[in-house]
Amino acid sequence: MAESAACPAFQLGGARYDQGSFFGRLRHFIAIIDPSTLFVSEKQLKESIKLLDDYKHGSLPPGVSDLQLWEAQKIKQWLNQSHNACVNYANRNATKPTPTSKFLQGYVGAVSSAVSIAVGLNVLIQKANKLSPATRMIIQRLVPFPAVASANICNVGLMRHNELSEGIDVLDNNGNVVGSSKIAARHAITETAFTRVVLPMPIFVLPPIIMSYLERLRFLQCNRRLLLPIHSVVCLVTFGLSLPVAISLFPQMSQIEVSCLEPEIAMATDCKVVTYNKGL
Repeated sequence: MAESAACPAFQLGGARYDQGSFFGRLRHFIAIIDPSTLFVSEKQLKESIKLLDDYKHGSLPPGVSDLQLWEAQKIKQWLNQSHNACVNYANRNATKPTPTSKFLQGYVGAVSSAVSIAVGLNVLIQKANKLSPATRMIIQRLVPFPAVASANICNVGLMRHNELSEGIDVLDNNGNVVGSSKIAARHAITETAFTRVVLPMPIFVLPPIIMSYLERLRFLQCNRRLLLPIHSVVCLVTFGLSLPVAISLFPQMSQIEVSCLEPEIAMATDCKVVTYNKGL
């Protein structure tokens, strides 16, 4: 009842939760990746689609609540998430075309940085004779995080490098393009890169720490076969928590003051604040 009372008025294609706050974005992305949608029956899916079609054509049956409409849209939203398999391609602001060579540069840069950092850190750890074996083991387990984080930064920077030279579109209050800004592009790429650093942080940091303590338990020492499934569960739970948190840090449609942008953009609009697509 409390959930229904707090439910906002339904808006087709809109977001149920406030996208201007971190917790609103967090609840939005948690709803998107809700695993319960995997168990939606074909009958429920068809009913949801029909309900949304009825709403679109103004022929809703009496008694349908906003909560029911939001749930219907959530189910159909899950149906449309097949494009998420290409998230590494779609992480950019798509207003500017990106040459294939940029993707190859991103791949080479990501792999090179990840391998070189991982190898370098492992060499340093092996030479650190003053560290205790337990401390050295924990640090070795943490090595993948800086390697993956650096790879993600290189990926974002290299794959979206053309945005830095060409700029990205900024929009006024009415959604009209007022210009192409390189400064906004820097903000967008910085925010995206920071998100990509935060995303693997819990995944690579928490499981090694948790498992280092669990492995000391006598029960698991006597049942070594359980280590792999327990490790898998720990990783799964950690990833399930870290993904919505990371992508909720910044709104996808971010805002920036016109006074911070290029003079030609300030001259092209009366708005004090413009919007740009940060990308995911």
